[in-house]
Amino acid sequence: MTDNKISQAKIACPTCNKKVVWSTENPDRPFCSSKCKLIDLGEWANESYAIPQQTSEEDEIFSEDLRVDANKSFL
Repeated sequence: MTDNKISQAKIACPTCNKKVVWSTENPDRPFCSSKCKLIDLGEWANESYAIPQQTSEEDEIFSEDLRVDANKSFL
């Protein structure tokens, strides 16, 4: 692929699927606009998007040490 073709690569905006040129001239990339970037941020803030957490046996073993005593206060 030539440099010209790489600079003209188009991708779909993750929010609206509009095709946009992948370029350093687009400060909102991979989004098509700051509006789509803010919509995506809002979805993360509302917990509509989440990265699944993998638990392990080690996490379960050590979490037993973290039992909260309601009679104790950290304040």
